[in-house]
Amino acid sequence: MTKALSLDELWYSTPAPTELFDAACSTGLPSGARCYLQHALAAGTPLANAVRLRMHGEIKLKDWCPFTAEQIIRWDRGMIWRATVRLHGVPIRGGDTYLDGAGAMRWRLFGLVPLVTADGPDITRSAAGRVNIESIWLPSVLCAEGVLWSESDAAHPHAHFRAHGETAEIACTIDAHGRLVSVNMPRWGNPEGGEFHYADFGGFVEEEATFDGYTIPTRLRVGWHFGSPPFESEGEFFRVTIEDASFR
Repeated sequence: MTKALSLDELWYSTPAPTELFDAACSTGLPSGARCYLQHALAAGTPLANAVRLRMHGEIKLKDWCPFTAEQIIRWDRGMIWRATVRLHGVPIRGGDTYLDGAGAMRWRLFGLVPLVTADGPDITRSAAGRVNIESIWLPSVLCAEGVLWSESDAAHPHAHFRAHGETAEIACTIDAHGRLVSVNMPRWGNPEGGEFHYADFGGFVEEEATFDGYTIPTRLRVGWHFGSPPFESEGEFFRVTIEDASFR
């Protein structure tokens, strides 16, 4: 069995940034995209290839259960999310990965007894979608040449790009200052428990903070059926607060 890649191995092997954010480079973009990027990135900020996040929150497993986690998003390879969830006080350790074109879920009771093991094409496509929408935590990648921006109006910039084997159509809502209010996109999944399909997935941003020149969402409510009544009743499954973020 191949040894799982650690968070540190993924992080410290990330290439250092080679370019800085120049606000002038966004002048040709639609006004909403320009406002968002200039809010998310301070002028002169290194365009990072990865972000490392420390977080806590609640995840819905029938009942809402507290969790703590650490995550690395490295854009050229994917992401690792490692968490401890407490189900009625009992620790369940594991997480989700998407690395080099393969996704997987692994969860163990007390970190020892296997509870959930899932992989394959559907898990991979869903995990790839997760990495793509979480570009809001690594907005340097949204400055790349391959990202096409459009908008219905200045409050609703839309990013279109191809990454991790999936086409991402990310719809953003921002306020007049460029602060992200919500984000959503079609993501491969099976929120109803049946066949996998593309379903509306997204979240509401309740707080933000600035780390090393990056202003990113730090408190979100996330789930399926975004933009419709079922989001509140059954779709929302993840409430997260980012405690710290480092960029590389």
